[in-house]
Amino acid sequence: MRIIPADFNDERVIALFAIHLATARAETAPGSAHALDVSGLRTPDIRVWSLWIDDTLAGIGALKRLSNDHGEVKSMHTAEAMRGRGAGRAMLRHIIAAARSEGMTRLSLETGSWAFFRPAHALYRSEGFTDCPPFGVYGPDPNSLFLTLELRES
Repeated sequence: MRIIPADFNDERVIALFAIHLATARAETAPGSAHALDVSGLRTPDIRVWSLWIDDTLAGIGALKRLSNDHGEVKSMHTAEAMRGRGAGRAMLRHIIAAARSEGMTRLSLETGSWAFFRPAHALYRSEGFTDCPPFGVYGPDPNSLFLTLELRES
């Protein structure tokens, strides 16, 4: 596996982000989907990566800086055909390491609360994320689950 900065000129990367956005919107109540489209990811406060297994795009992920010490996991998605190979965990660990290297002491995320998102909940919790109240621009929403991880030197 290799993780590199996402190339927004690569149609495979654009297509996987489109699948992520469509899936998030289809599996979440109207008004509760917070996945960003490609234009929303092209801002200076967001770093975006793609994960490759050989020549196959396996996943995408992003880190948004909320403040000097707080970041947000954004737009993580593993291609359906590549699930079960550790790509999601590898991307999450990459994002955690990037947040640490950028001096962040806390990393949070918002994901759906519905059964469809349970595998994601299990992944995040297995890496130490715990429930937290809404953060940043988010408000209380029964369709959202908010998780956070205190980053410590490892």
